[in-house]
This record gives sequence, structure tokens and C-alpha cells, in this order.
Amino acid sequence: MDGIAHIREADGTRQSVLEHSINVAKLAALYGSKIGVRNLAYLAGLLHDVGKYSREFREYILYEVERGEAPSKRGTVDHSTAGARILFDDFHTDTRSTRNPKHVIISEILSCIIMSHHGGLVDYISSDTSSAFLRRINEKDIPEYEDIKGRLEHLVSKEQYWQLMDAGAQELHQVLSKSSGSNDVYVTISLLTKYLFSCLIDADRTDAKCFEEAQPLPTDIPSNTHLFETCYERLLGYLESLGKEGKESPINALRQQMSEQCDSFAEKPTGIYSLSIPTGGGKTLSSLRYALRHAVLHGKERIIYVIPFTSIIEQNAQEVREVLNGHDFVLEHHSNVIADGNEEQRSYLKTKRIVLAEENWDAPIIFTTMVKFLDAVYVGGTRDIRRFHNLANSVIIFDEVQALPIKCVSLFNVAINFLKNVCNSSILLCTATQPALEFVEKSIDRVDGEIVTNIGAVSKAFERVEIVDRRKPGGWGTDDLAQFVLDQIGNERSILAVLNTKSVVRKLYKQLEKDCETGDIKLYHLSTSMCAQHRRDVLDDVKADLKNGNRVICVSTQLIEAGVDISFDCVIRSLAGLDSVAQSAGRCNRHGEHPLKLVYVINHKEEDLRHLKTIKVGVETTERILTAHQRQAGKFDLLSPETMNFYFASYYNGLKGDLNYPVESVKESLFSLLRGSNKYKQNYLDKYHKPFPLQVFSSLGTLGDHFQVIDTRARTVLVPYEKGKELIADLNEDLSPKEMKQLLRSAQQYLVNVFEHEFKVLVARGSIVPQMDGMIYELTEDAYNRKFGICFDEPGTLDTLSF
Repeated sequence: MDGIAHIREADGTRQSVLEHSINVAKLAALYGSKIGVRNLAYLAGLLHDVGKYSREFREYILYEVERGEAPSKRGTVDHSTAGARILFDDFHTDTRSTRNPKHVIISEILSCIIMSHHGGLVDYISSDTSSAFLRRINEKDIPEYEDIKGRLEHLVSKEQYWQLMDAGAQELHQVLSKSSGSNDVYVTISLLTKYLFSCLIDADRTDAKCFEEAQPLPTDIPSNTHLFETCYERLLGYLESLGKEGKESPINALRQQMSEQCDSFAEKPTGIYSLSIPTGGGKTLSSLRYALRHAVLHGKERIIYVIPFTSIIEQNAQEVREVLNGHDFVLEHHSNVIADGNEEQRSYLKTKRIVLAEENWDAPIIFTTMVKFLDAVYVGGTRDIRRFHNLANSVIIFDEVQALPIKCVSLFNVAINFLKNVCNSSILLCTATQPALEFVEKSIDRVDGEIVTNIGAVSKAFERVEIVDRRKPGGWGTDDLAQFVLDQIGNERSILAVLNTKSVVRKLYKQLEKDCETGDIKLYHLSTSMCAQHRRDVLDDVKADLKNGNRVICVSTQLIEAGVDISFDCVIRSLAGLDSVAQSAGRCNRHGEHPLKLVYVINHKEEDLRHLKTIKVGVETTERILTAHQRQAGKFDLLSPETMNFYFASYYNGLKGDLNYPVESVKESLFSLLRGSNKYKQNYLDKYHKPFPLQVFSSLGTLGDHFQVIDTRARTVLVPYEKGKELIADLNEDLSPKEMKQLLRSAQQYLVNVFEHEFKVLVARGSIVPQMDGMIYELTEDAYNRKFGICFDEPGTLDTLSF
């Protein structure tokens, strides 16, 4: 019997299990070779579909092709457990005294990824001491198991089988020898498991796609060195033209100096480095200069920008495209963007190439979000993990890394260590407010160097604001604050007031609106109760008024701190973390248009931060620093790198219980589930009176199920702002699947996330209209305000942007 792996839909051509298995093994080995685990990845690919040799699977796949209108049996035949059990039986159950301990660990790793390749990685042990892994290995009924096992020699000889395991044992030893610090051997084993899983998933999906489309299988990893050389020359040409056009000034000279330092620093070997260029210092192009030259000199495969907010990604990606003429090779991958152009106007192959690149990050230069980066490592299932292996041998630039959610700090740090030490990737932590990630318990191994050599002098030279502590006993009320804003607008042309919650922002706006009715002041409001396009339109209006010299007051939540290139004469910032104060200060006198301008820090008594722990700890830490600044009569700079370093060390210490991503329902942190919970092992011993029988005891399935970079306990609502009205009308038409897909893509700019309690208010008011059986929620036109966005009857909450 010749096993059938796939049957092509277009012409009924069959792909044998042998052909598919060899193809996947070769592709997985290619991906694994990037970190020296070619044989381990090859073995996983070879055995992953051996279960398809069963008569049951053959009957199932033929039925699916011929069933017509009959119901599908998709998912009813398990073909992924057989290969896992064969490996486990051969190298784990075998009790010979001469067995290789590394073979035992390999059998656990590879058996796990083989049995999981259709549903996501499973737990070796769970909180209730059960083991999905052992249940599949020991208890799953495989009726034709001995027949399937006998077919193994059709794929690989016994001699080659053992040679692969022996070579894999050497590979495992080499990987584990790179464990250090926070990444002990157990953390390294788990991340290696995820990397090998990524290789298998991408290889399996790629071969299936190539077979279905009758396309040749990739045989190597294309080099991007020549492209990066060309891009580097284009960038240098652009920077030279900027120098000729720009005015001679100390600031421009410093920008040029820092750019040249990035160029020279690129010669250093693979490592974790920091780039602490102040706001307005040309961070994007300087980091790109480092990345392109470093990639050329050290043979890196791709450059990946990881940025916290989509608003920054769009503007940075566009700038890089224009500078490098990179419309064909710069990929944006985030919630708001798809490939440019109309699908009907592009060739079939080009469309498919772009789709594949979006799925597995097979592109030279990528702009993505922190969410998608961390999802590629930690989230469950099989979709996102496919990208993990393409993080290897790359230059990865983390812009505004201080925005990393506090619960993800430990998981981020060990991923970075693995990428550097095992995957040969260079990491650049790029921000004006470095978050001191080496000073937490589960830390990055070390920062190997700071690119800007004279960071203190540079920070002083870029000093454009003075922080003024205007806290007062009992705090500021909205009325007092409104009057203070109006007092300042008497002296300055433009004021930005940044507060912590949406409710106080709306309240301040309404109070100012009464006082500005008869004047010539342009008043604006910004928060994430407004859809992305609405916010963009408001910012365009604000920028136009600022350019024309009009008097402007903008009242905003912290969203305006997220990389918005805008400059006010004065900023008032409600007390927050020192990094947020620094980011708000970056919107004041941003381009050095004036001598020092003032940034006032106030304490707003109407902001309720009791349930916002991370904001509250940031506020308390900043308060201590401001008080020390007062007592020492301002003898230290509040925004200096040294002060910021002290702030983050204190901030993380105040939140040390949250850094490992604790999850109450599993009575553990997600970091412990990655490493393996000693508590779970002890519970197993107590319950069964024998030790847990596996060397690996991580809970990767539970970790993946619970991992979320940002809290998604929110509903997404399509709002009737401008083109959003047309999209809502189109939803009521009879659309084809393709038209619906395009409509949903277009809707990204007109969506607003609302918290559950806010959603209930809108439902009770009759302001929500469900579409497509509740898959999409529309907002009625009377519930959307051109000043505030969605109008709620309840007080607002902390403003949050999508990462």
C-alpha cells in the first residue's frame, strides 16, 4: 500500500507520504541548519506524517475528495500520534543501560512536536498533574500501529535512523552548552522545542502549498547580502543629500555623528546592544544604517523592526520604503496593513508570494509589532509559531522597547537571550528611555554595548525642555487645571495636556470648551474612543493649525506619546511613570524651535488608578524621584539616562511579582510553565508516589492558551466615521467571501476596542447592531461623536493602544 499524503484539488494528482515526508524533512533541516539543529529538524519532518500510511487515513482522504455534498470527516483520523510513539518507543521506553541520555530528551522533544503539528504544542504536565503528552503516547488507540511502524524503513533505514539520533544528540549538546543566566537548560530546551516546532510547521505548510499550486519546493535560503549592500548605498546617498540641504547647526552635527557611530558599531560581532538616541536625533535612519551594514558584514538574513504601536510602524515603514525604494521588499505585518494594490491588478504568483511572506516573515525587511513578535514565540496553536525560525540570524531592532508590557518582561528577556546565544541574531534596544532589562531577576544576559559613546553630552545638547514639578497637596481638580491651561495659552501659542484616563480627558475638554467658546483658540480631543482614521484626521488638523501659527490646545490621553511627530510650545503631563513623562516631553519644542520650554507635571485628583497597578507603581516611583529632586534643589537631571535607569530599576522592583506573567487559574506564572513547574512535579509525586517519568516537564500548551501580550477582554466595534459609514452599509449587502475579506481589511482604520462594561452600556442603549451572527458589531450613528468618538454613559478607563 502506497500512502497518500495529499490530493491536489485542481487535477486529482496524488502526493505520496514518502514524497511529502522527504520534502518536509529537507525543508525543516534547511530551517534548522540556521542554528545547528539540521538533523533534529530532519528527523521531525521525516516522521511527522508516518501515520498517513494507515488504511484508515487512506480511506478518509479518498472520501474527502469524492464526498460531494456529504458531510466532511475532517479531523476525525489521527495521523500525528504514530510518529511520536515510534520515536518514544525506540529511544525512551527502551530500558537498555547503554541508552544515550540525550536520546531520551530528544525523543521527548521530537515526539511532542510531531504529535502537536496539527493542534499546537501540548503539556508534558499540567496543573492537575495530568499529562496530555503521556496520554497521547501511552493511551491513544492507533489500530494499525505495528503496520505503520513497519513502514518506517520505507522512509529511513535503521542505520540512518540511529545516525540521525546520534547527530541530533551532538546538536542538542551544542545548544544546551549555550545556556546561561536566566536561560538555564530547561528554558533552553523549551525554546529549542518551539524553534523545531516552527521549522516543522513552516516546512509542512510550505510543501503542502507548493504541491497544491504545482510549484517547485525551495531548496536553499536566499541570501539578501547583495540587496542589503544596495540599500546601504541608497541610504548613504540619502543621508548625504540631507546633509547638503540641512542647515549647519550643533544639533545637525550631532545627528550626523550618531549616524556615523551606528555605521562604525556595525562591525562589532553578534550581540545585544542599545541605541539611546534622544527624541529628534534621527533614530530610525541611524538604526537602519547600523542594521544594513551589520547584516552585510555578518551575513544576516533579514532585518526586523519590532515597534509597539501600529501608528509608529506605518510612518517608519513608509519612510524606509521611500529612502530605500523598497516597496517590493519591505513588509509590514500588523493589524492595519495588507499588501498594497488591488489583487486583480497583480500576478497570481506575486500575490501568493506576499501572502506567504505575511504568514512566515520570509522577507528581507519586516516591520511588525511587539504583539506579533512575542506571539511568534509564545502563543498557542500553529499559525504564529511558523514565524519563529525566521527570527534566527537576523538583526532585530526593538523601537520604544520601554513600552513592553510589564507581565511580559521575563518572557521577553529569555527570548532575546535565546535569539542571541542560540540563533545568532543581533538585538538592538532602541529608545531614548532604556528600560534597564538587565536589572531584573529573569534578565537579559547583558547589554554588550551602547552605540552612542557620549550619551550624557548628547542628551544635554538635545535638551529642549525643563521639567517643572507643579504637584500640589490634594491634587488638581478639573476646574483648576482648566484655568491653568488657559493661563499658559496666554503666554504660549500651543498647549498639550496629557492625562491618564479617558474620562478626565473628556471632562477637561468640556470645561475648556465652555471657556474657549468666544476666543480664537482651536481646541482638540484625542483618545482611543476614536477610531484610528479619526485620530489621524484630528492630528492632521492640529499640525496644520500649529504650522499656521494658530493658538491650539490639545487634550489627549497617552496615545499622543506613541511616536507622533508633533511639537507644542508647552506640555502639561498628569503624573505618570517617568518614561511617560519623558515621552510627553518629546512633544514639546520637539525640533528645538525655541530656547528651553516648560513641561509641567501635575497630580490630578480625579484620576482613579486603584485598579491600574502598573500605572500606580509608575506614579509612585516618579513621585519619589520628584521629591528627591526637590530636596536636592534640582542637582540632577530628571530626564538623564542615569535617572531613567534608576527609575526603571525601582519600577521593576515594585512590580517584581508581575514580571513573570502570573496566571491565577493555573497557580503558576507563564515563565514557570515555560521552564517547567517544580510545583507540578511535586504534586505528581505526592499524588502517585513516584517521580514524574519525563526529563522535560514544561507546560507549553497551557502557556500558549493563556499568553496574550495585551488584554483582549474587549469587543471590537465598527464605527460610522466617514468611510466607516459606507463599510457599515456594505456589510448589509450580499457579499462574496472575497468581497467580505477585502471589506474587513478596509475596516481596520474604523474599528474601536471597547471594554466589556462599556460594551454592555452600548448594548443597553440600543447602540450596537450585530452582523454576521455576532462576528462583527456595528455602532449606530447617534452613538459616535466627532469630538470624542464613542460616547459612553459610564466613566472612562485607562486609554490603551493596540500593539
